[in-house]
Amino acid sequence: MESTPKDGEPVCTAPVPAAALSGPVSLALARVARLHRAAAGRRLRGLGLYPGQEFVMMHLWDKGPVRQSELIKAVELDPSTVTKMLQRLEQAGHVRRSPDPDDRRAVRVEATEQSCGLLKDVGDAWCALEEQTLAGLSEAEQTEFVRLLARVEGNLCTETGACS
Repeated sequence: MESTPKDGEPVCTAPVPAAALSGPVSLALARVARLHRAAAGRRLRGLGLYPGQEFVMMHLWDKGPVRQSELIKAVELDPSTVTKMLQRLEQAGHVRRSPDPDDRRAVRVEATEQSCGLLKDVGDAWCALEEQTLAGLSEAEQTEFVRLLARVEGNLCTETGACS
């Protein structure tokens, strides 16, 4: 790994797969996303969470009790993945699942009182991750980066039909 890359040069010096030569931006995005998820995972592990579980908890803290089917749509993950996350979160005492009072076939999910202690810790972990991610960028560069990412997200959202 190179310690001080020049602007526009990748930090990772791993060879570029031949099939990715025509998509340098896509390769860079994939690498950055993988590294960001790994960095988030290290921070969350200290809180007893797996990567992705914080999104489930954030949704529950913000929205309150929801049907499991609504939660799956909100976090945009595979139903089996969310089910496994909820099993782990329930075992840890962070969520409670129960039959929905309006439709006993549906499952309602809610954050427990115990999970509220995680709220600040998750926020702190995300703040530290943000600082690490944007280290060395000026305020103007950070603003431009967010603007450009929003445009890229919009392009991909349109392509995938996953716009919310």
